[in-house]
Amino acid sequence: MSTRLVVTGAGVVLSGDMAAPIVRDADTVVCDGEVITAVGPREELADEIASADQVLDANGSTVAPGLIDSHCHVVLGDYTPRQKTVDFLASYVHGGITSVVSPGEIHAPGRPHDAIGVKALAIAARACFENFRPGGMRVHAGAVVLEPTLQPSDFADLQRAGVRLAKFGFGRYENPSDGVAQVRWAQEHGITVMCHSGGASIPGSKPITPDHLLELAPDVCGHVNGGPTSLPDAGVDLIIEQTSMALQLVQAGNLRSAVRIARKALDEGRFDRVVIGSDTPTGTGVMPLGVIKTVAELSSLTGIDPALIWAAATGNNARTWGLPSGFLRAGASADLVVMDAPWGSTAGDALGALRIGDIPGISAVVSAGVVRALLSRNTPRAARLAAAIPSIAHLDGAH
Repeated sequence: MSTRLVVTGAGVVLSGDMAAPIVRDADTVVCDGEVITAVGPREELADEIASADQVLDANGSTVAPGLIDSHCHVVLGDYTPRQKTVDFLASYVHGGITSVVSPGEIHAPGRPHDAIGVKALAIAARACFENFRPGGMRVHAGAVVLEPTLQPSDFADLQRAGVRLAKFGFGRYENPSDGVAQVRWAQEHGITVMCHSGGASIPGSKPITPDHLLELAPDVCGHVNGGPTSLPDAGVDLIIEQTSMALQLVQAGNLRSAVRIARKALDEGRFDRVVIGSDTPTGTGVMPLGVIKTVAELSSLTGIDPALIWAAATGNNARTWGLPSGFLRAGASADLVVMDAPWGSTAGDALGALRIGDIPGISAVVSAGVVRALLSRNTPRAARLAAAIPSIAHLDGAH
C-alpha cells in the first residue's frame, strides 16, 4: 500500500512551471506513494490531511520542486573517480537536488571507445541506477558517449535497452564536424543529445565552436556559458537566435556569460530553453550546493524573478529531458524541498534570499514521496523550519 505524505503550511508554493511559477492560493502538497496527487489550499484538502500517514508543517516557508542537476558527472555507484569522493550524490540531496542527468559516464577509468564497450557502459550505468537511489535521488544515467565507431544498428540496440541520453564531445573524432551522422542516428532513435561547447575541458576533449554546433545541431548545448571556458558572445548569439537548442547554464562555467545569456533569453522570449546544471564533479570539484548557488547567482545578478530561475532548474529541465519530476502538480513525481531565508539573512523568505544572492536554508527534502532529510547538512539553517506533525489536532492548534 502506498503511503500518503502531506506538506502543508507553506507561505509560498513554487510550481516549477515558468508560465506560472507560483501556485496562487496554495499552501499544501499531497503525495501518495511516489506521485503528487494534489496541490492547493489546506481547507480544500482537509480530508487528505486527515488521512495522511505523515504530515510536514512548512511553518510559513517555501515549498518548491526538488532541483534537477542536468549536468552531473556520475559513473557507477555513489563515487566520483574524478575527485575520489564517496557519497557525493547523497550529499547533493542535502543541496535540494532530487534528480540528476548524466552527460556521459566520461570519468570512468579506462573508458572504452569501441562500439561494444561504449554501448555496454551506457547500458550498465542506466541499469545500475534504475536500482539504486543514492540518498533517495533519482539518477538518469547511461548517456552514451558518441564515437565514430557507432553505426545505426548500435543506436537501435541502445534504444531497445532503454538508453535515452547521449553526449557528444569526448569521442575520437578528428574534427567535431565528423560526428554529424552519429548525432542524427541518436536523435532518430529517440535519444536526447547533449553537446559539449566552448573550450576543451579535460584531456581528451576538444574545443567545440559555434560553427560546429550549428552543424551538429544537438538537442542541448551543454554548458553554453562555458565548461569552464565560454564561447564568444557573438557565437552564443548565433546559437540563441538561429537554433532551438536548450541553453544549459552551469555552475562550473563562466558567470559573466551565464548572466548575459539568461538576460538575453528572457528579453527575447526564449527563456523556456534555459536549463540549469552544475557540471560537477569535475576540476571545479564536488559541489552539493552547485545548482542552488547558480540559482542564487542568476537571481541576484540578472534581475530575473527567482521563481523563474527556479523553474529553469526544475520544470525546464524536466521538459527538455522528458523527466517525471520538476513540477509541483498532480501527476508529477513527489520530489520537493521546503526552504526559507537563511537564519541571519536580511530577506524575509526564500525568494527574497535568492533575490539578494543568499542561498536559502533547506529544512526538508522529499523524493519519491519519502522524507530524506529534515535540516540540510549543507545549506545554512533556515529561519523557519519544517517539522513533522504527530496529529491533525496538533496541526489545527498550530495554525
